[in-house]
Amino acid sequence: MGFKARARKSKSKEENRKKDDESSKPENEVPCAIKSCNNFADKHLGGRSLGRNKVLEVWNKSDFEEVKGRVRMCKKCYRILKKETKDSKEWV
Repeated sequence: MGFKARARKSKSKEENRKKDDESSKPENEVPCAIKSCNNFADKHLGGRSLGRNKVLEVWNKSDFEEVKGRVRMCKKCYRILKKETKDSKEWV
């Protein structure tokens, strides 16, 4: 094994460690739109983006913030919404 092969071998181990450190913890960027909630609504945490009309069935307009007619919510708030609206299906 020559010096270049050894250099490549040790370089790949260092790169793998750096990639693992960077990709192991994704950044939380999108806060939940429900004002009483402090969680994040990022996709990798189970967050959802719903239309304003569906959210109005459970919360008042003053209880959430919307961006372009969409409401970003965390997994916990989404589950609350689903439990509250499971009896009122539109297609039934």
